[in-house]
Amino acid sequence: MDIQDIKNRFGIIGGSPLLNRAIDIARQVSPTDMSVLITGESGSGKEVFSHIIHQMSARKHGAFIAVNCGAIPEGTIDSELFGHEKGSFTGAHEARKGYFEVANGGTIFLDEVAELPLGTQARLLRILESGEYLRVGSSKVQKTDVRIIAATNVDVYNRVKSGKFREDLYYRLNTVPLRIPALHERKEDIYLLFRKFSADFSDKYRSPGIQLEPDAIQILSNYSWPGNVRQLKNIAEQICVLEKDRNVTAAALLNYIPNESATNLPMAISGNKEDFSERDILYKVLFDMKKDMMELKKLVAEIIQSGGNTAHVIEDNPHYINQLYQEIEQPGNSSGELSAFTIKKPIQNAPVDYNYTHEAEEVEESLSLIDKESDLIKKALKKHKGKRKFAAQELGISERTLYRKIKELNL
Repeated sequence: MDIQDIKNRFGIIGGSPLLNRAIDIARQVSPTDMSVLITGESGSGKEVFSHIIHQMSARKHGAFIAVNCGAIPEGTIDSELFGHEKGSFTGAHEARKGYFEVANGGTIFLDEVAELPLGTQARLLRILESGEYLRVGSSKVQKTDVRIIAATNVDVYNRVKSGKFREDLYYRLNTVPLRIPALHERKEDIYLLFRKFSADFSDKYRSPGIQLEPDAIQILSNYSWPGNVRQLKNIAEQICVLEKDRNVTAAALLNYIPNESATNLPMAISGNKEDFSERDILYKVLFDMKKDMMELKKLVAEIIQSGGNTAHVIEDNPHYINQLYQEIEQPGNSSGELSAFTIKKPIQNAPVDYNYTHEAEEVEESLSLIDKESDLIKKALKKHKGKRKFAAQELGISERTLYRKIKELNL
C-alpha cells in the first residue's frame, strides 16, 4: 500500500513532504512490533498515525485501546493500566482487569505519556522489557503481549534531564521516533483542509457551500495555527454555521480567528525607527555605550600623544567631544535636572573656552612628613578621647614615644 492509498483509507488530506515522510515511516514500521514514540504539537493528528500503525500491522484483528495518561488521576492510573485485586484499596469491591490485560495481543496507544508518574513509568518499563506486570494488590506475575505506541506534545528529553521521566524508559519507547509536522509547517495543505472541513459541515448542516476570497485564503494560509488541524476544523465549522454571506472575505474571516493572530499574521514592518522592542532598545543602548567608550579612548590616546595639548585635540574633534559630553550635572541642583554643556571649538591663537559654569580650584596638598605625623597623632587622640595609652597602641608606638611626640609637636 503506497502513501496515497493510506491517505485515502484514513482520510488524510495534504501533500506536504513532511507529512508524506511521516506516513512513510508509519507504513514501514507497522509490520514490526517495535515501540513507536509519536511527537507533535497538540491537535496535529498523532492519534490518526497510531491507528495507521495498528491497522497495517499483524495485530489489526486484536484490540486497540487509546489511553490519555494526563486525564487519569495519579492514584488510580496503576489500577487502570494494570488492574487490581479485590480489597486492594478502598472501593475495590471486586477484581478488575487493566488495559494491558484487555489489550493482550493488540495495541495500546499511550497519549501524553510524559505525564505518567515515576512509579508507573517503572511498571511500564518492565512490560516493555519482559511483558510482565503485577496487578495492584497482587503478588502473582501476569504476562501480556501488547505493542505500545506512545505520543506526547512536549520535549520528553528535557523532562528526562529534569528528572521527571526515566531515561531508560525514554529510550525503550523511542525505538522509532515519528514526528508529526505542525500545520504551520505545511502551509500548502491549509486551504485544502479548510475546503474539506467546510464541505463536510455544509453537508452535515445542509447549508450552502463556503467560498473564500483570495485575501481570506492568504490570511488562512499565513496564520500560525497554534491549535493545528483541530483548531482549523473548529473554525471551519463556526463559519459554516454562523456566516450568512457564503463568500467569506478577509474581514469576515478575522472575526473567527483569535485575537492573538494579530501578532502572528505576517505584516509589513512600519517605517517608524523608534518602534523597537524592549530587547532592541537594550541592544541599542549597549552599542551606543560601546561606541562612546571607543571614542573616549581615542581622545585620551590623542591627548597623551600630543603631550597634553588639549587645545589641539579639541580643535580636531569638536563633534566627538560635544557628543560625549552633551550634558553635565549642575552643582547644587537639588532637582537632579541636567543642563546643556558644550565645549566650543577654540579660536585660533586664543585661550580655549570650555564654558564651564564654575571654575575648579586646585588645592595644593602638603607633603611634609611632620604635618602627616601630626595629623595622625591628632586623629588617634581624638578617636580615643585623649587616652594616650590606646592612641599609642593604635599608632603602633610606645606611650613614652607618643608623649615625646606630643611635646615636640606642641600638641
